[in-house]
Formats: sequence, structure tokens, C-alpha cells
Amino acid sequence: MRLATWNVNSLKVRLPQVLQWLADNPIEVLCLQELKMDHPVFPLAEIEAAGYQAAWFGQKTYNGVAILVKNGCSVSDVVAGIPGYDDEQRRVIAATVDGVRVVCAYFVNGESVESPKYQYKLQWLAELERYVAGELVVHRDFALLGDYNIAPEDRDVYDPEGWREQVLCTTPERDSFRRLLGMGLADSFRLFNDEDKQYSWWDYRAMMFRRNMGVRIDHILISDSLKARASACVIDKTPRKWERPSDHTPVVITLA
Repeated sequence: MRLATWNVNSLKVRLPQVLQWLADNPIEVLCLQELKMDHPVFPLAEIEAAGYQAAWFGQKTYNGVAILVKNGCSVSDVVAGIPGYDDEQRRVIAATVDGVRVVCAYFVNGESVESPKYQYKLQWLAELERYVAGELVVHRDFALLGDYNIAPEDRDVYDPEGWREQVLCTTPERDSFRRLLGMGLADSFRLFNDEDKQYSWWDYRAMMFRRNMGVRIDHILISDSLKARASACVIDKTPRKWERPSDHTPVVITLA
């Protein structure tokens, strides 16, 4: 069973790439973030034609998340949003796929530490932590996939000093990430790759991708039971090389 996360930065623009990537990588679960499309215009027909079912939570212009599941897999208990949290922004959707609780999340960016959006981010992170803690009580097999907008460590940033205490790298954000790990979750990529300069996002400007000047902010955290089943986790840079790419690229985990 393979699961992936990918911030597509507009599904309307990137739909052909998503369909091509799924054709090349027929995985069981693909979590998408930043759909940037209203709920009713989600391209379900095209997704179904590719052999996938979908649960989505769309929002015009901003945000939006979806879980695509390969036909033949069971899907149940779909929940949109963080229960008990009145959030106008559509950032979270969850479903149980073949017994694995999959939560797809588009974490708040925060803009800058001086911005009200940063305070919203900290509040949102607290609500997500509460939600995840409750889910872990109920679901033994659990995975939290998404664009976290958090680089957990200095080695996850091309210029640690330049990013120090900037959004994505502030102490409160990294503390939130560590609290998620403290719940019994594991950073699946780091189970298999301990190297520096491993990134999942590169700015479009200044040839940042070619120069590998990026940050690792797309993550798959998994519970202990899934950790025992994990055999690989990779960052697939291929779609970042295509025409009109997303600024993010997929992260893929393989479970026995």
C-alpha cells in the first residue's frame, strides 16, 4: 500500500500533471492540498476515469484538500474539517482507507511572525494537535499527510541562518511538530533518509529548484503500527521538472 501527499498549487492548472503522475505511479492513496477550487467544480469525472474515487473539501481561490483512493480500496468515515473547530478555511479532510486512518491537511502558512495570520496558524496548530490526539485514541493505524508549512529542523532548510525564527522555522511551529511526534508519530521520511539538503518545496524564483535551494515542509507522520509496516519513503522530484509545475513535489510512503 502506497500513500502520497502533494500540494498541487491549483488543481485546475495541475490536473493533467496529477493524472499523468497517477498513471506513472498507480498508488493507493493520494492526498492533495491547495486545490484552489470551489467544492462543486471538483473534477470528479476525470479522477474517476483515471481509476480513482475521491473525497474533497474545496474552497474557491484558496485552500482546499482532497483524498484520492484507487478503485478496489475501501473508503469509510469521511470527515471534512477539524471537528469542534469553527474554521472558515477548508484545510482538512480525513477518511479510513483499507483500515488506515488517513488525515490530509493543508497547514496554515502564517505569512510572517508579525502578521495576524501567524497567530491564526498557532491557534490552528493547537486545534489540529487536539484533533490528532483524539484520532490516535480511536485509530491504531494512522497517517497525517500534507503540506505542514513547517521545516522541522535546520537541515530541512537550505539557509538555516537566513530562515531562523522566520515563518516555517519559528520555535512555536517546530514545537508543534515535536508535540505531534511526542504523540507516538514518526516522520516517515527520516526513517529512511538522514541526509541534509532533502527538500519538497522550492520557490519559483531565482532558479531555486535547479540550485536545490528549498525547504522540506511536506510530511507524512505515521503511528507506531504503520512504522512497523513502512518499507520506504521518498521525495519524488520528477513532477517539479515538468512544465508549469507546482512549487511542491510529491512525498510517497510504501507500507507492507
